[in-house]
Amino acid sequence: MLRMPFRRPRLLIVAFLLLVGLLSPGLAAGDDVPLPTETLTIVTEKGPQQFTVEVAATDAQKAKGLMFRERMALNEGMLFLFQAAGERYFWMKNTPLSLDIIFIDDAGRIIHIAEGTTPFSEKTISSQGPAQYVLELLAGTSRRLGIKPGDQVETSSIK
Repeated sequence: MLRMPFRRPRLLIVAFLLLVGLLSPGLAAGDDVPLPTETLTIVTEKGPQQFTVEVAATDAQKAKGLMFRERMALNEGMLFLFQAAGERYFWMKNTPLSLDIIFIDDAGRIIHIAEGTTPFSEKTISSQGPAQYVLELLAGTSRRLGIKPGDQVETSSIK
């Protein structure tokens, strides 16, 4: 018969499983938890344009963003929330999709659009002014729908 040197083998097994969980980046970061979504509208000269966006609010969610995402529908995107307006810098590391990155001020107005970003690039993309929110859409969406600086963005997360 196998004899365990520990009095409580179940406790040892539970401790081991917890350690494995903490050391597994995907499990520890909560990567398997879907982000909340909301409806976002951009008011353009062509009329309102509506999207369903995932909301990245925590530091971990913002750091991951759309990395490793290979598909996204034309009417989907990701909205990044920051506590206050400030200069924002993004990159495309580990991001296979080409995106339009839309920088939005604290009043919900678009201040800058970086169109057609290069997948996997580590080149820094600047907001070119204080932005409190950043919206990522598939590349070409801004041009196709006539979205431009000065347009108003409306959603429950932008107050």
